[in-house]
Amino acid sequence: MSKIKWLLAMAGAAALVSAVSVQALAAPAGAVSARTTAVSTRPDRATILEFDTMTPVTGPYVGATNPIRGVPGGGLPWMIKAATGSLKSGGHLRVTVRGLVLADLPSVPAADRGINPVADFRAIVSCQSIGAGDTATITNVSTAEFPASTAGNSDIDATVSLPQLCIAPIVFVTSPTGSWFATTGG
Repeated sequence: MSKIKWLLAMAGAAALVSAVSVQALAAPAGAVSARTTAVSTRPDRATILEFDTMTPVTGPYVGATNPIRGVPGGGLPWMIKAATGSLKSGGHLRVTVRGLVLADLPSVPAADRGINPVADFRAIVSCQSIGAGDTATITNVSTAEFPASTAGNSDIDATVSLPQLCIAPIVFVTSPTGSWFATTGG
C-alpha cells in the first residue's frame, strides 16, 4: 500500500473513532437530562446545599451589630472543630457539629473557654426569595431544638418549610433564641 493510501486510511479511521467518541459523549448528556428530569419529579430528594465546613461567630459578627440576613451573632466569640451537613429541596436538613464551643480568647470569661454553655442548638435556613409584588425577600426558617453537649457536639436532623424559591441558602447553628454560633462558609 502506498504511503498516501495508508495516510488516507488512517485519517478515515481517526474520523470514525472521533464520530463514535462524540456519540458516546452525547449519551451521558442525555442521561444527565433524564436524571435531572427524574430529580425534578421528586424534589424532596434534590440536594440544594452540601457543606463540610462552618465558620464560628467572631470579630465584628459577635453580637447584634452586624447580623447576617437578620440573624444576630452570639454574644461571645465561638470556635468549631468540624461541621457537615446537607439541605434537600423538600426541606430536609442535616447538620452535624463537633466542638462548637466558646473561643479561647480574652473576651470570653476564663471559666467558659472551650465549653458550650447552651443545652440545645437550633438550625436556621436562610433563603433569598421572591415575595409579593416580585420583591426580593429573605426568608429564615428554624428547626426545633436539638441537644448539644458541653463539648459542643450536636446532630440536627429536621425538616423545615422552605419558600418556593430558595436562592443562595445559608445554614446557621444557633441558640434556642436565634443568635448564631456557626454558619456555612469557611
